[in-house]
Amino acid sequence: MAPKVLFIHNEHMCTEAMLGDAFSECGFDIETFEVVPPERVETPAGDVAFPDPTAYDVIVPLGARWPVYEQSLVGTWVTAEMDMMRKAADAGVGILGVCFGGQLLAQTFGGSVARAETAEVGWFELDTDDAGLIAPGPWFQWHFDRWTVPPGATEIARTSRSSQAFVLGRALALQFHPEVDVDLLEGWLADDREGISGKLGYNHDDLRLRTKELVDDAAVRVRELVRAFLDKVVRADPAS
Repeated sequence: MAPKVLFIHNEHMCTEAMLGDAFSECGFDIETFEVVPPERVETPAGDVAFPDPTAYDVIVPLGARWPVYEQSLVGTWVTAEMDMMRKAADAGVGILGVCFGGQLLAQTFGGSVARAETAEVGWFELDTDDAGLIAPGPWFQWHFDRWTVPPGATEIARTSRSSQAFVLGRALALQFHPEVDVDLLEGWLADDREGISGKLGYNHDDLRLRTKELVDDAAVRVRELVRAFLDKVVRADPAS
């Protein structure tokens, strides 16, 4: 029986994109779960019954437009998703948290998340302690918050502005977006109606051009990242 991965779409604009291809090539059957549907984007609070994570080999909580500490969401589905992460970790299920998902991992296991002094939008090189797991990049970023690493976790990558990756048990948190391809970025830019990226000094056309230049190389690196995550984090001997 093939292993299964569950991609958690915290919102409809944040999908697995190239991460789906990478897991498929590793032999995984892919399932998805939608948390906030498009019609509830403006009013995202509400109760959500998450799937049992122990039915999967890996769960991948993806991005979202809201901060994990949004008061209207704390106590609703954000808390339920944190409970699901604890259950997954207790059962030895692999977790790959991406941006919002990575911040949620930090918040769940004792770290903190707060507004960053400076946002990161675009392609950034990383300072990495384990290039075999997290390559230096460049990797795509679109975030306004940053975490503190939870107790017991090992930070393995960073920029000058924020922590970028940590490992905790069979979980890997990523601040960057390894999944981003041209189509996913176009959706985000179209949804950027308030011109947030422009207000921060990031030009949409520059983001498009840079992404087209880098996406083929990024597709190779995201596959390497997923394979290393499975080998070094999910399947690692906890006694080693």
